Amino acid sequence: MPNLQRTHRMDELKKKLEQILEIMPPESKIYYIDYPVHSNCGDLLIMKGTEAFFKDYRIKVAERYSVHDFNEQTVIPKDHIIVLHGGGNFGDLYEAHQRLRENIIRKYPEHRIIILPQTIFFKEETALRKTAEVFSQHSDLHLFVRDEPSYQIATENFKGCHVSLIPDMAHQLWPIERNSSPRKERLNFYRTDIEKAAEPSHMAADQQGDFLDWPTLYNRYERKLVYWLGLGLRKGRGRRLLQKIWMNYSDYLVNKAIRCFSEYEMIHSSRLHGHILSCLMAKPNLLIDNSYGKNSGYYRIWTHQVNTATLDLSSAKKSPKIDHNYMESTVSV
Repeated sequence: MPNLQRTHRMDELKKKLEQILEIMPPESKIYYIDYPVHSNCGDLLIMKGTEAFFKDYRIKVAERYSVHDFNEQTVIPKDHIIVLHGGGNFGDLYEAHQRLRENIIRKYPEHRIIILPQTIFFKEETALRKTAEVFSQHSDLHLFVRDEPSYQIATENFKGCHVSLIPDMAHQLWPIERNSSPRKERLNFYRTDIEKAAEPSHMAADQQGDFLDWPTLYNRYERKLVYWLGLGLRKGRGRRLLQKIWMNYSDYLVNKAIRCFSEYEMIHSSRLHGHILSCLMAKPNLLIDNSYGKNSGYYRIWTHQVNTATLDLSSAKKSPKIDHNYMESTVSV
């Protein structure tokens, strides 16, 4: 009798990450650069998913560097692939990370360089043209993006760069087991930084439930330790020890987020990784768009079929017209 059990959409999204293995096969030797050292748990979930991917496919990480401690004099062997952290810092909103990314592409023209799934956003056309010029000089550059608008920007501007569309690296963590049964009804997990949406209705003080964001999830002592670890890495002394401490401490920070989300029946989030974490935990959630459409773009291509997820249509930005027949052919499992 045939097995009629339907594959869970989250299993499918995790499976799509295997496309990376076409250019970074199992047993590859790599340098992993620009891993996060801050208290934004969204980036930490990406990092943990990335590290899980390396472990699952026996990728050999020779060195790890953050934006704080990468030395431009670093000599990277030619047989090692340079792998740059994914996320949402590609463009001119987060200058330090973009500067590091472009400097590495300039400095290592003979290496294979892989940029893990990113969302691309530029406020200024001149900054986009500058990045395009840097990328065009490299012959073995592979850029993964995680939404259709980013795919369109990359394919139209980064000539010669190999561009592919796949989900966020945090999906490698599927499934995340809940630590406890919910005790509260609703968590409003709204971003308060430069990507927050302009619609004030979602931030109304009389809304039901508790209000948190990544900065308020962690107390000042927890944030202070993150600051001191980053400062220590910038000074360059005891890098390996500090890195080991950070990897263990970031586990604690991620687990605290999981414990927090476990307490609620429902999550309303304008943080993309509030949404993704909810999906990884199979928890009902409503996704609210950010300032430039990153969240709705991600939902429309990846998580719209996750049965616990819903998009707040009143907040969603318009997406550009995309050839979906072509896109489907590029992202099939």
